[in-house]
Amino acid sequence: MRAAWFLACLTFFSLTAFGQTSPPRFEELVRQFDYDRASPLDVREAGREKRDGVTVIDLSYASPRGGRVPAYLVVPSGRGPFAAVLFGHWMMNGSPLKNRGEFLEEAVVLARAGAVSLLIDATLVRPGYHADEKDEIRAAEQGSEAARQQLIDFRRGVDLLLSRRDVDPRRLAYVGHSFDAHVGAILAAVEKRIGSFVLMAGGYSDEESVFDPDNPRMLAVRRRIGDDRIRAYAREYVWDDPVYFVGHIAPSAVFLQFGSRDELIPEKWSRRDFGLFSEPKKIAFYDAGHALNTQARLERDRWLAERLRLRPLDEAALARIPDLK
Repeated sequence: MRAAWFLACLTFFSLTAFGQTSPPRFEELVRQFDYDRASPLDVREAGREKRDGVTVIDLSYASPRGGRVPAYLVVPSGRGPFAAVLFGHWMMNGSPLKNRGEFLEEAVVLARAGAVSLLIDATLVRPGYHADEKDEIRAAEQGSEAARQQLIDFRRGVDLLLSRRDVDPRRLAYVGHSFDAHVGAILAAVEKRIGSFVLMAGGYSDEESVFDPDNPRMLAVRRRIGDDRIRAYAREYVWDDPVYFVGHIAPSAVFLQFGSRDELIPEKWSRRDFGLFSEPKKIAFYDAGHALNTQARLERDRWLAERLRLRPLDEAALARIPDLK
């Protein structure tokens, strides 16, 4: 299980090229996420159901990096044009909602306010994915490649949304939690068709976090593996560190949400990372752990409703959604 734990650490702290002589050029880093926008989407529908006047479609589309992307598409009634939201779930071990279902109930409420939503399964939970349990560095490399594919699959998801006549291309947003907050921080700098980002319980300045002497989790990893191997991996996968991207998000707006009782993301790191983001930006803390809570859900959806010019939200329905486990 050591490889699994190391990969879990890197979900939050995907190391930087610590000790390199000069920072990488942003223009070179963004090329790591190029793809062929003209390739077929090959959307395949597996089923659909009606819920409170909203249509939930179970579908998949082709990933530019191979395989298929399982997704829910949640569509309001009426003709539109509608705003659109991409949702990326967390990767907490043991959670029954470590998948595209994390935000499904929230997306249904947003649909009644006038937003189409696309919720995808992360590469790490798709059929056939297996992390290397014997070599922690190899597992970390797999995790970085999975993050790159996830980001490109979100870009392909933007293509899918904009292929629909009922989606307004000027009103696109992204919501990502934990692993997908990390992915979303990079996506925000790379994908300029999205104007609003909510990033929940993520880490964005990995070098300081990984080599923080007060970080017992990573101190144990460093003792076991050795800094030389970690730094070699870091140099190879420097494009998987949000710190080189978060200053390039403007003119898109970002809302960072954190739990004040989150043991994985201490408040001192959260406030430090917030300073690295370009304006416009907003930060909020909640009396919660890594899962956040109902108040965080209400505040991000109010923010999205304002940014996307949605109809009034059913806040009572949002409050009834069970807390994430």
